[in-house]
Formats: sequence, C-alpha cells, structure tokens
Amino acid sequence: MNTRKNLPIEQKRALRRASLRRAGLYALAISLSLWILLPIWLIATMAFSTPANVRSFPKPFSPNPISTDTMDFFINADGILQATGNSIVAALLTFALSTLIATPASYAIARFLFRGRNAVRLGILAVRAFPIVILAVPLAVTFINLNMYDSVISVALLHTALVLPTSVLVIASVFASVPFELEEAAQVFGCTPFQAFLRVVIPLTLPGIAAAGIFAFVTSWNEVFGAMLLTLTNRTLPAQILFSLSRSSDPFKFAGGFFMLVPSMIFIFFIRRYLFNMWGQITK
Repeated sequence: MNTRKNLPIEQKRALRRASLRRAGLYALAISLSLWILLPIWLIATMAFSTPANVRSFPKPFSPNPISTDTMDFFINADGILQATGNSIVAALLTFALSTLIATPASYAIARFLFRGRNAVRLGILAVRAFPIVILAVPLAVTFINLNMYDSVISVALLHTALVLPTSVLVIASVFASVPFELEEAAQVFGCTPFQAFLRVVIPLTLPGIAAAGIFAFVTSWNEVFGAMLLTLTNRTLPAQILFSLSRSSDPFKFAGGFFMLVPSMIFIFFIRRYLFNMWGQITK
C-alpha cells in the first residue's frame, strides 16, 4: 500500500522539494566528477595509445590498441628520470619541512593569547597573496650567494615558503576545534603539557595535518616557475617538461601530462582516510 498518497498536500510538496534537491545535488556531484575525471581519462587514453593514434584526428576516446610505446618514449627521453627523482625529493622535503614548521606554529596561534596575535595571522595570510616571483627572485640571489643555487634543497625551501601560510592556517583551524579541556584532563591524569599535546591533540588533529601535507606535496610537485628560476641542471619534472615543451611532439606532451598526475593521485589515495576523517570532524 502506498502511504504517500494518504499524506497531506503540504507534506507531499515538502517530499517533492526534498527529492528535487537530492536529485539536483546528485546531478551537481556527477557533473563535477565528470568535469574532473574526463580530462584525466582523455590524457590517460593518449598516454597509452600508439604514437600514430596520438597524432591522428579525431582522437580516440579509448586506447585501441593499448600500447606503452608513448610512455616508454617519454620516460626514456633525456633528463626525465633524473627530473622525476628531483621532483619526488623536493616534494617530500616540502611535505616534511612544512609539517614540522607549521604544526607548532599553528598550535601557538590557536592556543595562546599574545600581543599582536591578529597581526601575525594577517601577516601569514598576506604572504600567501604575494606572487611567486616576489619570493623566487630574491631567494635565487640568496642561494647564489650561499652556493645553494641549482639544487633540490633550494627548490624545496622555496616551496616550503610558498605553502607554509596555507598550512599554518589550515592546521590552526583544526587545533582550534579541539577543546582545551581534553588537554587539561590529560594533565590531571599525569601528562606533561608536551605529552598531552602528543598523545591527545596530535591524534585528533592528524586529519588536518594530513590535509596540509597533501597540499604541500601537490603544490611542490606541480610548481614550475620557481623550479625553472632556481635550477639549470637539476630541474624538477615540471621544469624539465616545460623546458622541452616547445620542441616536443604530441606523444611526449600527453605522456608527460599523465606522468605528472600519477604521483599525486597515488599519494592522495594512501592518505585519503585522513581527509575523510577531517571532513567528518568539520561537519560535526
């Protein structure tokens, strides 16, 4: 028996509006997913097609036949493997440095009241608004004077400076959502303030720290202007691809685009549960 027919008109309208909102939400989610996934699928199709199919027109929607010739051509190109290693090292260094620096700084901003606290927050946010050239050019001169130019460490330091403002703001907002009474309770039961921070606060804020780390890793992996300015022979992968782009063929470009996507997708896949936990924590 359909009980919906026996409902009042107002409830029927409310149910109809709820169904329309749900359908609209699903349609929006599907549209956004297709907007993101369709270019990835097309790039992957070209990366695993034969060079002849890549050069053909119209382009195939799926690889037929599936071939690794295009990827092999890209990977074996001059400087690609070295640049890939440099990018991985720079991204991991950026991830580690930004996390180690931003975590205590965020805790101080979220927990302690001190003179100029709002000015510090505004200053951190203002740094993020600077164009990268404002940071890259003075740092290039500084690294030349310190004999650190054309090294992966110099690129990682630049990327750390780029991501620190956002990392501090993200982690500080998560620290602020953790009640201070939990730390006080831990200290009542014998923990020192540092032990309470490690055993109580850090586990609760790990999703936010992981989200900031993902942002740092992906930003470092994709950044190209600073890497081009700070390196000549030890280029990162985006800088090497950009350097070779004007004289490269279509198979090289498509394979390079797909190769750039893979590490970020793998990194996010393994750390995704922290993002889901953070989403649940924020929406409580």
